[in-house]
Amino acid sequence: MTEAVIHVHRGGPLLALVGNPNCGKTALFNRLTGSQQKVANYAGVTVERKEGRLLSAAGRALRLLDLPGTYSLNPRSPDERVTCDVLAGRARGEKRPDLVVCVLDATNLRRTLRLVLGVQRLGLPCVVLLNMADLAAKRGLAIDTEALSRELGVPVLRTVATAGEGVAELKALLDDKAGWVPTALPDSAADGAADGDHERIKQILQRLQLDQELPELPSDRLDRVLLHPVAGPLILAVVLFLLFQAVFAWATGPMDLIKDGMAALGEWVGGALPEGWLRSLLVDGLIAGVGGVLVFLPQILILFFFILILEESGYLPRAAFLLDRLMGSVGLSGRSFIPLLSSFACAIPGIMATRSIANPRDRWVTILIAPLMTCSARLPVYALLIGAFIPARQLAWGLQLQGLVLFGLYLAGILGALCVAWLLKRFTQSGGQVRPLMMELPAYHWPHPRNIALGLWQRAVIFVRRVGGIIMVLTLLLWLLASFPDAPEGASEPAIVYSLAGMLGRGLAPLFEPLGFNWQICLALVPGMAAREVVISALGTVYALSSGGADAAEALSPLIAQSWSLPTALALLAWFVFAPQCIATLAAARRETGGYKTPALMLAYLFGLAYLAAWLTFKISSALLA
Repeated sequence: MTEAVIHVHRGGPLLALVGNPNCGKTALFNRLTGSQQKVANYAGVTVERKEGRLLSAAGRALRLLDLPGTYSLNPRSPDERVTCDVLAGRARGEKRPDLVVCVLDATNLRRTLRLVLGVQRLGLPCVVLLNMADLAAKRGLAIDTEALSRELGVPVLRTVATAGEGVAELKALLDDKAGWVPTALPDSAADGAADGDHERIKQILQRLQLDQELPELPSDRLDRVLLHPVAGPLILAVVLFLLFQAVFAWATGPMDLIKDGMAALGEWVGGALPEGWLRSLLVDGLIAGVGGVLVFLPQILILFFFILILEESGYLPRAAFLLDRLMGSVGLSGRSFIPLLSSFACAIPGIMATRSIANPRDRWVTILIAPLMTCSARLPVYALLIGAFIPARQLAWGLQLQGLVLFGLYLAGILGALCVAWLLKRFTQSGGQVRPLMMELPAYHWPHPRNIALGLWQRAVIFVRRVGGIIMVLTLLLWLLASFPDAPEGASEPAIVYSLAGMLGRGLAPLFEPLGFNWQICLALVPGMAAREVVISALGTVYALSSGGADAAEALSPLIAQSWSLPTALALLAWFVFAPQCIATLAAARRETGGYKTPALMLAYLFGLAYLAAWLTFKISSALLA
């Protein structure tokens, strides 16, 4: 996980943000702290910790802690347990908050007020924020903040975190010393403890005239179609299918521009420098390797553009609901869907997102199968091979053959994950236990362009940093291994064949020969364990040094199309559907499970699956094409 570390003063008053999941708490945290944030883990646990610094209206410096979302103070999962420990003063290395800011979803006070009462019962000073107040007003909920403040005995403010509304009022309130003093609970609330919360909330809503039934919302009418047991899954399949079609259909123009730019750069550098190691380093190593990966940035951004739209619109929780029955058939619940969906970006945040799964067995299985979701690092490999070996043919109804193949590869990973989960259901204790899914479905809303743009920018920065960081370093290291020692006098083959890299590739060749892989592919798989995209840069460097051409960065696709057979390309695609994960993913699995058994099992079963799938693909396709 990438950590943005900014030094935050450890002393001074501590504020804690608490709230239910999807209440807008993190959006408020970002508004309050801006760039003054740091991300780390809580002491002794792997749950993510977000801390920031803010200034009150009077310029008073305060620490702000964004606690994991929770529905109650009776923890059921690792992240909920952290929230409860911090509020109770049991968190190692962190003091008890001086003030708790309870962020409530104003559209559902019946559920969210329960958390406020729990915080008050702990004897902590409390401020209540009615977030998403604009949505509540649109639904006809007229909430009297002053009356609610009298009922609860704490300050209540109206906020819209996404627009920054109410932030100035909150900062001003933080300068009022009276707000930092715990409020005494009514005798009935104190004596009844948690058992009396339901009745007390009911009475509060009745006195505020908020207990009436709301009229049917547009979201309800949409859900009758989108959550229909037959139409819903079909619509979801069509949406995902069109997403993968767009990855190829929309990316052609931007990819050509990047490809032409890198080719022109390679020609210019090659023409400006004399023959020698520096020219080879820049043209054959840096431009051919790194440029070969950078060209796939448009496809990655298009993929995430659609994922962000689905997330922002409120459709993703519906997808989890629709897939709950399918997940249940393999021993999981729909709650595993969100971590698995996160794994399409990268398996590391997907594995970390399993902290919200309360059942330990479900969490362990989800961690094991998360790497089978096709992460964005595999997309450049898929795009290269599909572009080189699958013709850009239009099918019926305007569909593209290349997009259809890409959809099939993603589907193969999903089906593989379901099969592994089903096997674990049959052979693990409590695997057959049915766990019903309970989750909130937010209202549909139009995606905010600012959030979409910010998400795409962050994804582009992450990709470019990887290209300029680990990918460039490994590419240059591979160039070094592939350039030394020099070829012996009178050598008849390219110098790379006699280099250290060539020796390593030929040493691995017998192991992968049954899959149809040549020594160049074997060599590229080695640095690919650090980052999948490096496979492209490695192939670019190997074939650039083999051909000796200055335009090898542009020519990788036709080079492999001439050098490999179609069964070899298909076998390599099958390999990457199940291929053993990068080292960072294995490290994340070790951190989340607290040992080496799970990452070792993950590495072993993924290698076995990848080898079997590639071998079968090579043998079957060779027989069909014979």
